Amino acid sequence: MTAIPIPRRAVLTMIAGAGVATLAGCRPTRASTPALALPDALLVDLDGGVGVLRGATRRTFARAVASADGQTVYVTAPAGADTAFWAVQPGRDDASPRVVLPGRWVPQVVSAGGTMVALTPEPRAVTDGPPGGRAATPVLVADAGGVRYRLELRGNLVPETFTADLGGLFVLDWLPAAAPDRYRVRLVDLASRTVGPLLTRDKSPVPTGAEEEMRGDGRQAVLAPDKALLYTLYTHQPGHQHTRDLVSGRPGNAHAFVHTLHLEQRWAYCVDLPHPFGESPAASHAMAITPDGGRLFVADVTSGTVAEISTEGLNVTRTGRLAPGAGSAYAATDGRALFVGAGTAVRAIDLAGLNGTAEWTVRDPVAGLVAAPGGGRLYVGQRAAVSWHDPVTGRVLGRVPAPGLVAVRGPAAAG
Repeated sequence: MTAIPIPRRAVLTMIAGAGVATLAGCRPTRASTPALALPDALLVDLDGGVGVLRGATRRTFARAVASADGQTVYVTAPAGADTAFWAVQPGRDDASPRVVLPGRWVPQVVSAGGTMVALTPEPRAVTDGPPGGRAATPVLVADAGGVRYRLELRGNLVPETFTADLGGLFVLDWLPAAAPDRYRVRLVDLASRTVGPLLTRDKSPVPTGAEEEMRGDGRQAVLAPDKALLYTLYTHQPGHQHTRDLVSGRPGNAHAFVHTLHLEQRWAYCVDLPHPFGESPAASHAMAITPDGGRLFVADVTSGTVAEISTEGLNVTRTGRLAPGAGSAYAATDGRALFVGAGTAVRAIDLAGLNGTAEWTVRDPVAGLVAAPGGGRLYVGQRAAVSWHDPVTGRVLGRVPAPGLVAVRGPAAAG
């Protein structure tokens, strides 16, 4: 599926058809003029929160976070001094019973399997930059049945994702805690409530003093289709030293790389990107993974450079060119072509030759690309609308209004 810029994170009024059931915590709306119905359900960011666009309906969930596969949206709402918390399966118009969480919380991240949620007192995505100074971080871990862990962790931490077995929580540990300017990825053992380093790619403990500390911009996160690995794109890392550099004594000078986090085996490894990646603004970079999970593509629209990464070898296998552009970049792939959007231009790159094959213009600046499951359509988020196109010719197949649209993120549960 198309990435959700966990970047590194961050997950999340269209038309509403008559006769659609209203779920608690969502606000269906009606369009003033008729419009085509979306052929596929989409997960989107709206200015009111997380959104699900399905057919001729739109649902908005404030104070919510969605699972990466779009199957479940976890929603919170104030309940006096406490927090109401429940899960919605948008494809089935179904919601779990509400449970009450003690205190005020907002959902941060969902486990790769979609069953566990980490909540904090205030929203803070891993791509938001340095948080305010603090000596300790409260975290609540819950599922649809209620609280599983309540943690008071020493340090200035931001949840990123869970281990595959749900026994650990990966976090960004911001340093120094009182006035952070850099961070490292660490692992919280939920049972013991202890925070420690990750493993290296050969599953060895990271030596003391060899944990990577990063100062750059986390642009986007992509979950592998098998949900075993999380890839995060970082830019602007001059002079950065990976753990392997610190251990070997090599100088290191990566301006951009893809941080690979194995959710089952608990190790991390960074794939360096070649020049000129990382030289242009972070927003000009985008990333997408093939449906089979075998190849990861990173594009920099400012320089017009594309890199292909083997997810088995964790190395850049080749680079290609596309027409340079400007603006925030978005990418998607159906396994045959890579689509890159920036400004009002969408470019198609053939994966066999890694060269551009088509380019077309859309009405408004691109705000997300999604390749339809099974192929045949490319969805393009735009200002207050979503259009869908023939992925070969770029011909417009349909367009629906979507007031308040911030970005199109990926497929949602279709029911």
